[in-house]
Amino acid sequence: MTRPLRRDAARNREKVLEAAAAVFTEQGLRGSLEEVARRAGVGIGTVYNHFPTRDALIDALLPARLAAVDEFAAASESEPDAWRAFTGFVGRLTQQMAADRGLLEAFTGDHPAAEQVAAACHRGMAQLSRLLERTRDAGALRHDVTDADVVHLIWALSLLGDAAGAEAVGRCTSLALDGLRAERQ
Repeated sequence: MTRPLRRDAARNREKVLEAAAAVFTEQGLRGSLEEVARRAGVGIGTVYNHFPTRDALIDALLPARLAAVDEFAAASESEPDAWRAFTGFVGRLTQQMAADRGLLEAFTGDHPAAEQVAAACHRGMAQLSRLLERTRDAGALRHDVTDADVVHLIWALSLLGDAAGAEAVGRCTSLALDGLRAERQ
C-alpha cells in the first residue's frame, strides 16, 4: 500500500511530467533529463525520486499521447462522409506525429513502453482498416491502395515534419491523399 504524495511532492511530480512532455515532444524520447529538471524547476534527484528510470517517465507520459490517437479515430468514425473521415484521420495523425517527436519515436523506433505502443498500434490498425474499408465501399479510394500503403505513407509524412516543418507536412499530406482518391475533383 502506497501513501499519497504530499502536496509539494505531488506538485513537483506534475511539474516534472509537464516539463518532460515538452522536452520529449521537442527532442524525442532521448531528451535530456537534466533539461526536464531545469524546466520543472527541480533538482535532477527529484526527477529520479518520482521516476527512477527514463522508461518509467516515458511510461507515465505515453498513455495520454496514445489516447489522442484513439480520439482521432473516434472523430473519424463519427464523420458521415467516408472520404472526409479518412483524410481527417490521416491529416490529424500525421500532424500530431510530426509535431511530437516523442510520439513518432515511440511508434517507429525502439521504445521502452513496447507493450503500450504495440496495443495502440493494434487498435490503430484495426481502426484504420475499418476506415479504409468504409472509404473503399464508398468508392472514394483507389482500388489498388492497400492498408500497408497508407501506413507507410503516414509514417513517411510524419518523418517529414522534423526536416521541413508542420506546414510542409500538411501540404504534402494533402497532395498524397489527393493521389489516393478514386475520382479527382
